[in-house]
Amino acid sequence: MANVSHGRSDITSHPDVSEMRERYARMLGGRDVALVDGPVFLLGLYCAASPWIVHYTASQPALMTHNLIMGIAIGLLALGFTRAPERMYGLSWAMCAMGIWMIIAPWIVGSGPDAGVVINNIVIGGLAFCLGLLCAVTTARRTPMT
Repeated sequence: MANVSHGRSDITSHPDVSEMRERYARMLGGRDVALVDGPVFLLGLYCAASPWIVHYTASQPALMTHNLIMGIAIGLLALGFTRAPERMYGLSWAMCAMGIWMIIAPWIVGSGPDAGVVINNIVIGGLAFCLGLLCAVTTARRTPMT
């Protein structure tokens, strides 16, 4: 019977190690904020589901639709950050604006929001603003200005 198991060995002996390292570096594209993609996606998921979690689907139907759409938009931004980071991290500032909008939306979109709705949107908006600011500042520091 043939031995098909591969023993563990050091990759430095691989003939294509330099090419593999270069390809891996190109693939990451110097991403310093790769760890933010997951939290941004989870924030979008929570934002979309929050009307059902906080139970204001009947009392605030307009805000329910608003949070669902904003959650989907934040989730799509996170997927874009993951898929094409060199192009999408420029939209980090847009996520900051979305965070500010989420903070003020209960009074503009909603009608007489209660404390739970307001706190929910303030937390979502604050996190979106902070995560967007983190992405934007890190990207601006990494990208040379021309």
